[in-house]
Amino acid sequence: MKKAILITILSILYVLSCNNSSNAQTSINAENNNALQNQNNSSNAMYNQELKKAPINIQTNANGRVKSRGFAAVSANMDFKYHEFTRHAIGDNDVLIEILYAGICHSDIHVVEGKSSSTPLVVGHEIAGRVIQVGSKVTKFKVGDFAGVGCMVNSCGQCESCLDNLEQYCLNRAVYTYGSRDRFHGNEITQGGYSDNIVVSENFAILIPDNAELDKVAPLLCAGITTYSPIKAMNVKKGEKIGIAGFGGLGSMAVKYAVKLGAEVTVFDITEDKREDALNMGAVKYVNVNNADDLKNVNNTLNYIISTIPAYYDVNMYMRMLKRGGTMCLLGLPRTSKMPTLTAMIGQHGSKKLFGSLIGGIKETQEMLNYSIENNIYPTVEIIKADTQTIKEAYRKVIDGKVKFRYVIDMSTINE
Repeated sequence: MKKAILITILSILYVLSCNNSSNAQTSINAENNNALQNQNNSSNAMYNQELKKAPINIQTNANGRVKSRGFAAVSANMDFKYHEFTRHAIGDNDVLIEILYAGICHSDIHVVEGKSSSTPLVVGHEIAGRVIQVGSKVTKFKVGDFAGVGCMVNSCGQCESCLDNLEQYCLNRAVYTYGSRDRFHGNEITQGGYSDNIVVSENFAILIPDNAELDKVAPLLCAGITTYSPIKAMNVKKGEKIGIAGFGGLGSMAVKYAVKLGAEVTVFDITEDKREDALNMGAVKYVNVNNADDLKNVNNTLNYIISTIPAYYDVNMYMRMLKRGGTMCLLGLPRTSKMPTLTAMIGQHGSKKLFGSLIGGIKETQEMLNYSIENNIYPTVEIIKADTQTIKEAYRKVIDGKVKFRYVIDMSTINE
């Protein structure tokens, strides 16, 4: 709320400072849209510059460990509690990030639902904030920079995958942002982003441009890279036909990237509630897979399909929709490991391909973030307060499948 008010004030001041000739513009056209985007970028930059000047509060214990506060899951029933803990000391190559916003990802919910003990776990791997301290050997960041953290906080850096900038496939196992044993710091269990700070190697922090909309950046570091990476890998081109199965947090980002490339997008989902939103986002067609009429004449029509479905479904049905030589990518993580049997002939008949993809490497994540901000591609978000009940309610709504946006926790409200 504070940011929205400040952005509005700064936007008004910016408009007043512009050349009066702009008042002669009365039609909505591409030039005006570009001008509006430039205005928004300037307003964001002005607000962010003020944010950089905010007081810095760093607390450590006698061993140099950083004191943190957050919200930890304590049961599979999505019960959260306020939790004080410590993070490892800031090393020579580390940065300390004050977390401003933390996104709620569907995989957070899967992890919490699968908890088998009451040991507190702070989840969250969609993190945006500002750097408030850097180690003595850090070269990529300085205090005051905006930075984000996605799904990983470290890897071996020496295996074939790491050397190919594919740290997520580290042959010695990447260290994930939460719930992962951190072999670089005494095998302690990593704690995630539903908290007020995080310590991370500079090599796993993402630099956020000053003109970014900070409250919308966090989901890009999971949902953004997860969809950007396979679209890039498939080399989707203007005019090609791509299907996006599942129109939630991941699916909506996939639609935005595909539309930006000029592809013809068909969205698939199980409800009528999302049809208008999908078409307004740029999809040329919406298919309700529970509507027999919608499913007519869809086979052999698509060059690509990206599935973001987080549930049991018929992969064969979607494979039949691919043209000869078409490709389908699996992204969604089902709440159950049960999946339908894939008919071998589905792929053989027509030389169709099926592959999976897992987030993206750090280099590609930085590329994705720069591209997204430059092209004003952001998720649709709802900002919520940092308290246990609000987080639990958000989880329930995501599970019910009625959410049309990404929830983002405003960590500055942790004391309110």
